[in-house]
Amino acid sequence: MRNIKITIYSVLMFFTFSCTGDFDEINTNNQGFESSDLSAKFFITEAQYKLYAPDRYPYWRAHLIHADRYAGHFTFGSNISWWNDGLGYNYSGGYTDAAWGWLAGYFGNVKSFMDLTKTGGEFENENMYAMGLIMKSLYYQMYTDTFGMLPYSEAGVEGNLTPKYDSQKDIYKGIIEDLDQAMTIIGDNERTGTGVADVNENDVYCGGDLQKWKKLANTLKLRIGMRALGATGDDFAASAINSALNSPLLDDASGSVTMEKDMIIGQWGSAAYGDVWHNFVGGGSWSVGATLINQLKHTQDPRLAVYASPAKGGEFTFEGTGAEYQERLSFILATLDNAGATYTTSASGDVTTLNVDAGQYIGQPTRLNGDIKPLVKLDLFSAPGELVIQKTGEGVGAYPEIILTSAEGYFLQAEAAVRGMGSGDAQSLFADGIREAMKLWNISDGDIETYISSQGAANISIGTMDEKLEKIATQRWLVSYTDGFEAWAVVRDSGYPTELAQGVSNSIIYELGTLGGDYPQRMRYGSGAQNNPNYGSAVSEQGEDVQATKLWYAK
Repeated sequence: MRNIKITIYSVLMFFTFSCTGDFDEINTNNQGFESSDLSAKFFITEAQYKLYAPDRYPYWRAHLIHADRYAGHFTFGSNISWWNDGLGYNYSGGYTDAAWGWLAGYFGNVKSFMDLTKTGGEFENENMYAMGLIMKSLYYQMYTDTFGMLPYSEAGVEGNLTPKYDSQKDIYKGIIEDLDQAMTIIGDNERTGTGVADVNENDVYCGGDLQKWKKLANTLKLRIGMRALGATGDDFAASAINSALNSPLLDDASGSVTMEKDMIIGQWGSAAYGDVWHNFVGGGSWSVGATLINQLKHTQDPRLAVYASPAKGGEFTFEGTGAEYQERLSFILATLDNAGATYTTSASGDVTTLNVDAGQYIGQPTRLNGDIKPLVKLDLFSAPGELVIQKTGEGVGAYPEIILTSAEGYFLQAEAAVRGMGSGDAQSLFADGIREAMKLWNISDGDIETYISSQGAANISIGTMDEKLEKIATQRWLVSYTDGFEAWAVVRDSGYPTELAQGVSNSIIYELGTLGGDYPQRMRYGSGAQNNPNYGSAVSEQGEDVQATKLWYAK
């Protein structure tokens, strides 16, 4: 991210030079730059960070309001919040359009980079082009897992302003083809070139390490194959999985692929959770979900103290009468009990006083409605950990964006082994995945090994297949904390954690929304999608354009 300023300056130079139509005719310019100083490396950084750290508008509306909350990781709806936690479960065109506009609009970033680096491009470089294919694949996996059918095979075709919507199955197959092509191009190559042709640190994913890019591509291929496995009409997943299992994946040697947050560029260039947290203090504050907190607490998971901050606690008063009020108050108390919290209560007439010890980790239940909102005291619940909401501009780094983790590489292999695919030992792979997941948060080796040796959540050597698959899915959901789009996909694909996937039904407590209480399976297309005459065919094939319509892999 430190090269973003270089990138932007070089982009301006590119458009200045492009009016000549021929870089070869440029020998020097009056600033002292030569054509040999220019490279596609200066165009990759923006294409990378715009996918995982866009500006604050989509970071707020796409990430926090939708994906992170559907994932059950974050919740709104405290007594001082601007909204109840039903936000996002009741369809809002303004919020949905922010997500659609960001993802649909991103395509031009990666296409431009690929056009520059393809055969005959201004900066022809087959290894950089391979990186572009992998970036396109990362993008489309996120994009299709959010909306389903999308313009894919005809997207970006010159002169075609109304590309067809491809099925998710065909998009998945296309992604795998692109990944295979990229890995073939990379082969044994280690760098994109020498001198200015070496993408080097302008590559904020892998630092120009092509073999790490190759492992990234293969791990993404395995993810897509495992997600597609068993879907109706699946005719490619098993072969993709077996192929991926026989090639190098992200592992303890390569480490995870993450993107360091730029703490200088500013929220309207590239945002972080801290930008939202510190700009929307109070009304926009959010808490960590109860499903997540309780999973971490009940299994003595050492990530708890970095994922979340202890609740402030204190004295809280509640006043009301009637059966519905009593049910809501009982629900709040049950939430504290489920978290194992220590507290005392006293009642005087219609007033109940609650004293909660400070320093406890207490999660807020997901999807609470507006009627219970006055009882959802913000200081009752845990905020995100300091590393997650680190304010920018203070010289302190924040938790990096997750691109794809080595932990997932191991978890996917463990799942394959449980399903009878591959040759690895499921328990060993699962334990290695947990190690890699915890290393991301700087958990000590001692704490990691204690967790693995003592917690049933870390043991898949016993139990039924479903019990093993649940533990693997749960760990994949946990390692995707701060990567809400992937965590949400894990829930939809696996059905775990069940508490989230089963939806809600009690309208006294929860916001049923336009979903009628069902778990959200997708986001609706943005308002501009209807301008494409192929939109109707997509809806006819995929199902009604609503949040409850299941995507191909989840049916």
